Amino acid sequence: MRRTVPVAQYIDAIKAELVTGFNSAPTGPISTLYFGGGTPSRLGELGVGELIGAIAEAYPQITPAATEITIEANPEDVSEAAARSWVAAGVRRVSLGVQSFDPTVLEWMHRSHDVSTVRGAMDNLRSAGINDISLDLIFALPEVLNRNWTADLEQALALGPDHVSLYGLTVEPHTPLGRWAARGEAVEAPEDRYADEFMEAHRRMVDGGFEHYEVSNFAKPGMRSRHNSSYWKRVPYRGLGPSAHSFDGVNRRWNIQEYERWRASVMAGTGAEAGFEELTAANRIAEEVYLGLRTVDGLELAATDLPEVERWIEAGWATLDGAKLTVTALGWLRLDSLAAALTAHRSR
Repeated sequence: MRRTVPVAQYIDAIKAELVTGFNSAPTGPISTLYFGGGTPSRLGELGVGELIGAIAEAYPQITPAATEITIEANPEDVSEAAARSWVAAGVRRVSLGVQSFDPTVLEWMHRSHDVSTVRGAMDNLRSAGINDISLDLIFALPEVLNRNWTADLEQALALGPDHVSLYGLTVEPHTPLGRWAARGEAVEAPEDRYADEFMEAHRRMVDGGFEHYEVSNFAKPGMRSRHNSSYWKRVPYRGLGPSAHSFDGVNRRWNIQEYERWRASVMAGTGAEAGFEELTAANRIAEEVYLGLRTVDGLELAATDLPEVERWIEAGWATLDGAKLTVTALGWLRLDSLAAALTAHRSR
């Protein structure tokens, strides 16, 4: 993490990319504006507002009345002044990166907040007028941490959020956790514990009045994330910044990953694109199946699909309502294999 955040430098580069970058945003109404993919709250009180202003100048159809404006934030960044400033800039939704309430886990993750910091952040947001608050939690942590998942869920529910996102920890190569695992210093959670913690979260969140509307997401009635839902419906979007992705309905583009290379490129007027992919017919089939199966909105089946999914229904992995197939929480634990099987079937 940078000790000093180059706020002005970063915003100038975003302004440059708005002018020179590939424009995949729709010309009509813009439903969501989402600041994530890092720690945008570290832009501070004024930086967030300036960034929103720059983007809204390029896209006048972005307005607080019509656009769900969300910022991801670390709890320790949410001061009273910051919350008021974000509201003045149009922010109406905040996703707090809590991850856990366990001090041992937070230290292991190099996070600087604690339970009181999270409570203070939520109080500051609500006092400023932001009532649409999401909490991020992570599960299936290494056994050596002795994390109490039940206690974390109970503490999250006690804070009264409107939305909760849960993510299972996975070991990826070329990351600190991946290197620790390679040296035997951390062991990824076994599949049965991953499944147990996922299903416990499902039960407790549903009992707490939340809708489990997507594999990793729970919402109080009427509080689904519009931004996330747009991804799952393959709505076109434009991404700005290092590693950002864009989609125009047919093609995907992604930006240079490294910050300094991205900034130098956009400031030189050469754009930031690092790669491009035109979706093939096979890609579109795979995405339609996978995205359809990952939400409670379900997937429309053809008559020829029915023999493929009958065993899923018998096993309790999915339900069928007319021609609409919806995967259950138990089935979501097998989402990758179910989607691959149905994709292969449809591609024959």
